[in-house]
Amino acid sequence: MKVTEIVEKLNLKVFSGKEGLNNEVTNGYTSDLLSDVMGHADAGNAWITLQTHKNVMAIASLKDLSAVILVKGFEPEEDMAAQSNEEGIPVLGTSEEAFTISGKLYGMLQK
Repeated sequence: MKVTEIVEKLNLKVFSGKEGLNNEVTNGYTSDLLSDVMGHADAGNAWITLQTHKNVMAIASLKDLSAVILVKGFEPEEDMAAQSNEEGIPVLGTSEEAFTISGKLYGMLQK
């Protein structure tokens, strides 16, 4: 499933990284610990987190993640958005809790 489909179906806001909206999402990973994501997320995952700093993009790039979804109305810091644009990895947003958006994404990817 493409990032753009997830944006539409989950009503997500696109903050940055629009060039990556055609990235393929193979699964999701929910965590706020960068070391956990670095050790366990797989390429193609959409990362669900409340972390909004530039280091998130370093991990997303290193792991070849498809997108980052910020929860609870959080917005990316300026340097995170800039890095997102450079890497072509979309930073998306929702006002929903991580648990809720994780469940919705899981349901979509299982169909």
